[in-house]
Amino acid sequence: MALQLPAAFEERMKSLLQEHYDHFIASYDHNPYSGIRVNTLKISVEDMLALSPWPLKPIPWCPTGFYTETGERPGRHPYYHAGLYYIQEPSAMAPVELLDVQPGERVLDLCAAPGGKSTQIAAKLKGQGMLISNDLNSERTKALAKNLELYGVRNGIVLQEHPDRIAGKFPSFFDKILVDAPCSGEGMFRKDEDMVRQWTVDSPAKYAAMQRDILKSAAAMLKPGGRMVYSTCTFSPEENEAIIAEFLTSHEHFHVLAPTQNGLFAKGETAWVRENAEIDQAIPEGIWEQTEYTARLWPHLIEGEGHYLAVLQHDGIEDIEENEPRVLTITSASRDSQEGRLRSKDNTRSERVRSGGKKGKAPSKSSVVDQTTGQLEAYEQFINSHLSFKPAGYTIVYGQHIYQSPLPSDALDGLKVVRPGWYTGDAKNGRFIPSHPLATALNSHEFCRVLHLSTETGEAVHYLKGETLNVDSERITCFEGINVKGYVLVCIDGYSAGFGKWQDGFLKNDYPAGWRWTSV
Repeated sequence: MALQLPAAFEERMKSLLQEHYDHFIASYDHNPYSGIRVNTLKISVEDMLALSPWPLKPIPWCPTGFYTETGERPGRHPYYHAGLYYIQEPSAMAPVELLDVQPGERVLDLCAAPGGKSTQIAAKLKGQGMLISNDLNSERTKALAKNLELYGVRNGIVLQEHPDRIAGKFPSFFDKILVDAPCSGEGMFRKDEDMVRQWTVDSPAKYAAMQRDILKSAAAMLKPGGRMVYSTCTFSPEENEAIIAEFLTSHEHFHVLAPTQNGLFAKGETAWVRENAEIDQAIPEGIWEQTEYTARLWPHLIEGEGHYLAVLQHDGIEDIEENEPRVLTITSASRDSQEGRLRSKDNTRSERVRSGGKKGKAPSKSSVVDQTTGQLEAYEQFINSHLSFKPAGYTIVYGQHIYQSPLPSDALDGLKVVRPGWYTGDAKNGRFIPSHPLATALNSHEFCRVLHLSTETGEAVHYLKGETLNVDSERITCFEGINVKGYVLVCIDGYSAGFGKWQDGFLKNDYPAGWRWTSV
């Protein structure tokens, strides 16, 4: 075994696994497993299997997940840049499957960066309901927002907040919550040697303190009758079974649901915790019995890395009359009603803070309303002339940026917002400039002009590199009555990748510089 594991870690694992330790430690001689998860917001599993340039083997606990063979580079293919799949460690696909997300639900991914599980949740929502993805790290939220945009998520919000602050804003609000908690990362040692170097004997206790607080805040945001999944990528019982046992003891309205993958996942390990862990409160015997229904993914028993999962069900029954008024229920609103909200006195307050004006002097209410009205008119004109539909939700103006959000802007007041919704573009100087995230979330039939590029001819790569393309007008597919000149949705083998602007036989490339193809 080339990987040098910390001696203290090995001793802990020997005491935890006992006669199974040799089998476990032998798994470190195996290469880590890799996989992709099909983004069903853009392509069906069947179509992806037909398109895939590599052999794909199903991952048994995720119907949209597939193992890729060692040596394959799915990140160096145009389909990755078109958002057709997410490259993800196979075990990491399990928590969202157990969350059982249904279209139309309100879902919170509380520790979401870099966004793999958020994109998985979004695919299950099918563009309905809402997803709020949060992470405290500012750099990681950039990756989170980019991944949601690349994968065409229209109903997502990205926050960078402490869980308790979100809980103060959204009590008993979410149908489903994922807590993929920060942890000591022992389950990733085989895959990421940096995790080995960062580990110390005190790591489990340090992370356990954070996990308790995060889980407590998450519980306050779950609706009665809702479901929460707690997961880690560590073997440490102090961060797994001990956390769940303590949580169940202090939250009597929750119980553990056994995962459906009983043939693949091992049960929770409670004997070691009861003998070795320092727990500040008395845990009833019935709680320990429940905790055994949590699940472990061991690398010597499955084709994947180490993971821990607990499915927590709230026993209460939602009181609609009591809970619904807390935050406005979201529906697909008409454009007239959206404009009315934006021009209302209440919403003008939040827009005034973000709509500019000279430094040191707040713009008058009338100037902000006039500016916002002009921006909305430019946006409205673009939507009516370029799209085959009107985006659902609430139109929010932040400075020159325009978003479509599943929540009105005042619902997010007081929170640190990275993305209030689907970033559709910028309105300035009386015109609207569509954004790259608008393009990546569109289907080919939804935009007025479409150019289809093929991976086989090499044109797709030239586009992804940011190059200007020579394109005959006959190749641009247009809505009836639309002039060929203007913004074009560029599709790779039928799937949206970005915008370009066609004029006089040339496609000016609008693919963002920071997203461009850099592979040889």
